[in-house]
Amino acid sequence: MENLNLTDTFSEFKELKNIDRPTMMRVLEDVFRGMLQKRFGTDENFDVIINIDKGDFEIWRNREVVADDMVEDENLQISLTNAQKVDGDYEVGEEFTDEVKLLDFGRRAILTLRQNLTGRIMELEKDHIYNKYKDRIGHIITGEVYQVWKREILILDDEGNELLLPKNEQIPGDFYRKGDPVRAVVVKVDMRNNNPIIVLSRTSPVFLERLFENEVPEIFDGLITIKKIVRAPGERAKVAVESYDDRIDPVGACVGMKGSRIHGIVRELKNENIDVINFTNNIQLFIQRALNPAKINTIVLNDETKRANVYLKPDQVSLAIGKGGLNIKLAGQLCGYEIDVYRDVEGVDDEDVDLDEFADEIEPWIIDELKQIGCDTARSVLDLNIQDLVKRTDLEEETIKEVLDILRSEFE
Repeated sequence: MENLNLTDTFSEFKELKNIDRPTMMRVLEDVFRGMLQKRFGTDENFDVIINIDKGDFEIWRNREVVADDMVEDENLQISLTNAQKVDGDYEVGEEFTDEVKLLDFGRRAILTLRQNLTGRIMELEKDHIYNKYKDRIGHIITGEVYQVWKREILILDDEGNELLLPKNEQIPGDFYRKGDPVRAVVVKVDMRNNNPIIVLSRTSPVFLERLFENEVPEIFDGLITIKKIVRAPGERAKVAVESYDDRIDPVGACVGMKGSRIHGIVRELKNENIDVINFTNNIQLFIQRALNPAKINTIVLNDETKRANVYLKPDQVSLAIGKGGLNIKLAGQLCGYEIDVYRDVEGVDDEDVDLDEFADEIEPWIIDELKQIGCDTARSVLDLNIQDLVKRTDLEEETIKEVLDILRSEFE
């Protein structure tokens, strides 16, 4: 009965965990031999026979038959008289084999054996999970939300393994309930207190890269290469792509017919705006593409300081900067240059007034809001219509109309 209980204990783990047959055999034998060494001082003269299919095992001890007065170690030797009690044909020098019953070890030893077996199985399972996910860093995992906490979410994969999605690795706007499916990329695998910790991310650029590989066959096949990705998760991303085949348009292939390919990625990322840019080693052209949709007049580079001075028409400044300066920030990260935007006033009416001159009529916080979108003069604001100003700022339409009235009066 004790044999059966021990094997059942192991079988329970076998059904729930991914442990192969040879490993099962090795673990069982190691645990039994550890018990034999503790009891007899050695396990070299024992044979451990395990039958996984039948769910049982046997332990046999091999001893040398010696004369009755020559027994020095009862574990290694047996007297001729005792051997002949079992079989009268035994002679001195022959090998005597008898079965060792587990019940002979006592209840405490059996309990310890079961605990050791359980501990070894758990260690193997932890190692299995760690090695499995260590090899899958950078791969997308699909799991199910099991528990939602304030700082992180516990996710179970298809094998029931526990994965963590920290709050700072979630896209702003992500909201999950228990049972919801989640897609994320494995970014970190650690062992803490002998427990594997698998960390997932939805904000990593690698997650976006893997989504492109799934949606765009040309990227998966290596015909198109993703050179670099920069992201403001949930807001905007810029992806530089390149094709070594002149017959393939990398940007068109990534976007797909009427945006069919990129729409799925955008939905997965909570409507994150994705700019796909054709990579080039011509840094001026690359910066120009990265600042799209703004139209650039001139770019002056300083390769030593990695700064780029970009000159645009006044009505293009806000487009280049983007809401909250996000467009210019991501463009700089993509190109590796600190980008400074300047209004190109050549050919433009020189009569203009700095917004700060209106501080007595327009509240400072409104002026700051306009400067955030690149409008630092009266004409740069007047060049935009009301709809654009409402869209690019957090100002209400009524407030914008009042500001425009004040600015127009300056030039009348």
